[in-house]
Amino acid sequence: MITGLFKGFGYVFSGLALITQQGIRPFVVVPLLINIMLFSGGIWLATSQLDYWMTRLLPSWLTWLEWLLWPIFVVLIFFVVFYVFSIIANILAAPFNSVLAERVEARLNGHPVPEFEGYKSLPALIVRTFRSELGKLWYMGKWFMLLLIITVIPGVNIVAPIAWTLFGAWMLAIEYADYPMGNHNLFFKEEVTALLKNRGEALGFGWLLSLMTAIPVVNFFAMPVGVAGGTALWVKTLSQNR
Repeated sequence: MITGLFKGFGYVFSGLALITQQGIRPFVVVPLLINIMLFSGGIWLATSQLDYWMTRLLPSWLTWLEWLLWPIFVVLIFFVVFYVFSIIANILAAPFNSVLAERVEARLNGHPVPEFEGYKSLPALIVRTFRSELGKLWYMGKWFMLLLIITVIPGVNIVAPIAWTLFGAWMLAIEYADYPMGNHNLFFKEEVTALLKNRGEALGFGWLLSLMTAIPVVNFFAMPVGVAGGTALWVKTLSQNR
């Protein structure tokens, strides 16, 4: 498990290296612009609402521990806000991310891909990726409601930051591994099964991406890095262990 976590970390750095390569960079532009616009809004929202949510989430009988819990709740609030904005960004950029994943996979395994047909090919991609995003949203929604209940129960909500962190790491691994796997006509349940077989790599990959997502400015690059890194995860691990 520990070895898998560190291997998962490595796929994030692989993604960062891949998006800077010639021939890949042009396909990074649109996802990067979408991320910049949405995360700029996320930074503003998280900053402006921080005090309000701190008073709502921290039970009155734990105010004496405020000095200790404050950093934890700050991380929680920023994480939730940025994760929600990350979901929106990925839905909007999904067709473009599928093209990026295709190009990265071709670079990694040396197999040719069809010549890029321009954005006239996007309608077919939109239909495919929209179906996939609906499956992910339904899966996420079920766990999200459970975590939300944990978050608002006094006393129990002390474990909420850890629970949200694990949940976020897992969902980001699913989100970004979906693009290359979707390109191979794998459906959501098959994707989850493959990630469960390699949960160490998946959680390591997702956790480091979660950290990127929570850091202002750095989070602008989280989406293209995630797509490229998720494609590397698919090519080098998931596709080998199916």
